[in-house]
Amino acid sequence: MALTSEGLIAIEGGLSRYVRLSSGARAHFHTFGRDGVPGVLIHGGIAGSSGAAGWRSIAPYLASRGFQVFCPDMPGFGLADTREQYWPRRGMIDHLAFLEEFVDAVCLDTFHLSGNSLGCINSVFYTVNNPQRVRSLAIMAGGFGDAAPISRRNANPGKNPADGWQGTKEDMRRMMRLILNHDDVITEDILEMRTRSANLQLESFRALWDAQESPETPKDPRLMSVFTTKGRLTRLDIPTIYVFGAEDRIYPIETGHDQEDLLPNVQFFYPEDCGHQAQTDRPDLVNPLIGDFFEHGWVSAQVAKAAGVSTRRPPLPAIVRL
Repeated sequence: MALTSEGLIAIEGGLSRYVRLSSGARAHFHTFGRDGVPGVLIHGGIAGSSGAAGWRSIAPYLASRGFQVFCPDMPGFGLADTREQYWPRRGMIDHLAFLEEFVDAVCLDTFHLSGNSLGCINSVFYTVNNPQRVRSLAIMAGGFGDAAPISRRNANPGKNPADGWQGTKEDMRRMMRLILNHDDVITEDILEMRTRSANLQLESFRALWDAQESPETPKDPRLMSVFTTKGRLTRLDIPTIYVFGAEDRIYPIETGHDQEDLLPNVQFFYPEDCGHQAQTDRPDLVNPLIGDFFEHGWVSAQVAKAAGVSTRRPPLPAIVRL
């Protein structure tokens, strides 16, 4: 399938749009659905990531359920502003600032929020700093900050898909095989789009990752008051679910177990046959889970079981209706 004139895949029902932020940056995003309760979906952090790349399966589904869906390209990714003054030189603080500006620019007062991988920690940071605006939180395969840090024993050295980008389509295929377990979803048009955007954003992407030692810990200690989630996340009454693919190749499943032990108010799911980007590997499981959760604030026992609801502890009764 040919790419659009912007170098994007065509997604049924999706509109490619731009908005000027208060900082002066030109933000690119996709929308799905013309009205309804809004949902904001935040993509991951390997080279070539974008709103379209990360959410191409679930965004149209949520729109069909009556939601208005926004999928922004974060600084350093997709078709985000590549001018040097808008490179994310402060790392995660610039991503947080972008999200705060973006939802204001598109006039969202409250909304459902979801994020995958780097988008997971971005969503968590946004939520603890702006809890009055988040209706519910559905996050996937990422960090929670210091409330439930990713332990070193669970890291996979040499398997960080942010490393090793040389600008070729084969490099992109290699990285995508780390985040996806199903080769059939790594199509030629997806490879072409991601390779183009990764090369377009190369300097901005490097600025983001050079600005921090990890996605969870800013180098500037003065920012820890913004990024501390310990003692903040667990006090929120925002309904929250977390999806961790049982066959994740970036982090072993014990990463999710360690996080689950520290987060008693978050309902964990471990869907089978899913990698780091579960919403793309198994939309048949993840779409109804997120759709029902956004619509009701809870999911049925049948949907929960199919999506791999955790058996390590009793399901949270406010989220899983038995």
